[in-house]
Amino acid sequence: MWRRSASFILDERRRTSNSPPMADNNTTRAPFQNPDAISAYYQTRAAHHGVITSDWLAQAQAAVGGVSGEEYPDSSVAETGKEKTFNVIEEFNGWRKQPDLAEAVAAIRALAAVIRASEASTMMELEIELKKASDTLKSWDKTSISLTAGCDLFIRYVTRTSALEYEDFNSAKSRLLERAEKFGEISCKARKIIAMLSQDFIFDGCTILVHGLSRVVLEILKTAAQNNKLFRVLCTEGRPDGTGVLLSNELSKLDIPVKLLLDSAVAYSMDEVDMVFVGADGVVESGGIINMMGTYQIALVAHSMNKPVYVAAESYKFARLYPLDQKDMAPALRPIEFGVKIPEKVEVERSARDYTPPRYLTLLFTDLGVLSPSVVSDELIQLYL
Repeated sequence: MWRRSASFILDERRRTSNSPPMADNNTTRAPFQNPDAISAYYQTRAAHHGVITSDWLAQAQAAVGGVSGEEYPDSSVAETGKEKTFNVIEEFNGWRKQPDLAEAVAAIRALAAVIRASEASTMMELEIELKKASDTLKSWDKTSISLTAGCDLFIRYVTRTSALEYEDFNSAKSRLLERAEKFGEISCKARKIIAMLSQDFIFDGCTILVHGLSRVVLEILKTAAQNNKLFRVLCTEGRPDGTGVLLSNELSKLDIPVKLLLDSAVAYSMDEVDMVFVGADGVVESGGIINMMGTYQIALVAHSMNKPVYVAAESYKFARLYPLDQKDMAPALRPIEFGVKIPEKVEVERSARDYTPPRYLTLLFTDLGVLSPSVVSDELIQLYL
């Protein structure tokens, strides 16, 4: 279980006590998700990057007894009679097909579409509809930190204005939609803003170690190459899904010198490294990060050898979570292929990510600016006010 912050708990209690009773107590809930099921997050990565075949995923899903992909919750907007109305999951999946669009941004775009398609006649109805749509999207994959954080930030950003109480409904709805579109645009531009902010830290002749396939880290390296900076990159292979291999392919297309490393060769190669760049699945209140498995051990090695560890993460990945250790995380499991038959009695660790404490991180590059880990909690307060 994640340990929620005190501010989150108090906010939830306040929201629950102030919310009106729901008219329908039989609202369809998301189906129970087997904790041993393959995380939808990694199914998404497979679809985008083609590193895992659909047959392999089907076999893995059957092996753990998980639910099929067709059993995700439908929509927060129900069908009326025989006519099918707006479906937030379908809208989300439509945006998610764009390979360069982050999952959280796809959710933000889908929630903006909820406002456009809404037939609510009061602000209360519209806010309830938005909240139900947000809950539906979050239940689509409960292991995705950025998806949950993106939905929460969208609701907070779009609905926090007292001016709405003094306008007629149509004007208020237009204002809501305007803020929703603006939030979507800000989120889409985040990657390029981060790439620009990071350029002063990349110098000619440096060697950069990267881990996994982070689109924002790729944008940073691409921008540095376009600025005619001379550097080389060491890529970990990123087992078991080979994301490092994919990143090395992308870098070679940009004529960036790149060397592929075994995941276990990080300490061996660290003396060649000038800095480490990693992405993040989520940035938590402590200033630490949740990211692809192996990030923690890379940060440990880098810290012991006085190498700076830089994190590139969009602000919609800032989550009100406070993990205390590695086991204090919701499981996000992935299929693992060893190339040989594993006896049934052998337990396989299939966790997809780990937690890196803030003391091993140097700076975080975000669209809010360049932050030290210690000020992340302050930024979170500002985001969620």
